[in-house]
Amino acid sequence: MIRLLKHSHRIYSVFVIVSLSAVFYPFYYVAAQSPKGYLTLNRLRKANSFLSSWLTGFFFRFTFEQPLVKDQTYIYCANHTSNLDIMIFCILAQGKFHFMGKDALLKNPMLKIFFKTIDIPVNRDSNISAFRAFKKAGERLEAGWSLIIFPEGGIDGSHYPPVLQSFKNGPFRLAIEKNLSIVPVSLSDVWKKMWDDGSKYGSTPGICDIYIHQPVETTDLTIMDADQLKERIFDLINSKLVLHDHR
Repeated sequence: MIRLLKHSHRIYSVFVIVSLSAVFYPFYYVAAQSPKGYLTLNRLRKANSFLSSWLTGFFFRFTFEQPLVKDQTYIYCANHTSNLDIMIFCILAQGKFHFMGKDALLKNPMLKIFFKTIDIPVNRDSNISAFRAFKKAGERLEAGWSLIIFPEGGIDGSHYPPVLQSFKNGPFRLAIEKNLSIVPVSLSDVWKKMWDDGSKYGSTPGICDIYIHQPVETTDLTIMDADQLKERIFDLINSKLVLHDHR
């Protein structure tokens, strides 16, 4: 019975999210026609995320180790265990922000409008694609657009409960090169409400805990410190993860 209810909630949640995306799409389309509309594009997807959250019963409790500075440019790094993670960051991030994600999202009917405009697609199996993506991200960061990235490179579908996977190097080198702070974010137990896309275990409404660590400065670091920085961010994120099974 519980399994049936979880899968029913997942079907309902997908229906709500798809329906709201369809309602918002004409407004997305207009805002996406020019870079001048990109900030509006962010505001629209933030509004969509709030509505989706309330209507599906997924609520997010944010705990800040230290308040973030409004309008400051950051690189957000987080673990990635659920399709809800995008919604969470649309609510969490302020002002000008953009995502970097796998290029397969260019085929997603709900997300491709963002990855053809404001967000950055990357083929992680191609060094050339990765180089171009991080070059573009660097330009966006210089223009004051915070970057949201999941340094694991995607959701690992082989471990349940999820286990934090090793990080890619790109965001840490970029943070040092651009002299920007990294904000480690632990999406502590989001997977308990919806793991991956929810197709295997369904989904459950409730409160998800998100822990936002104190920004890590890179002012005194060089490229030679990138691996050490990567390990530090990994340990911080991992320290707040809840990894007990809860089906």
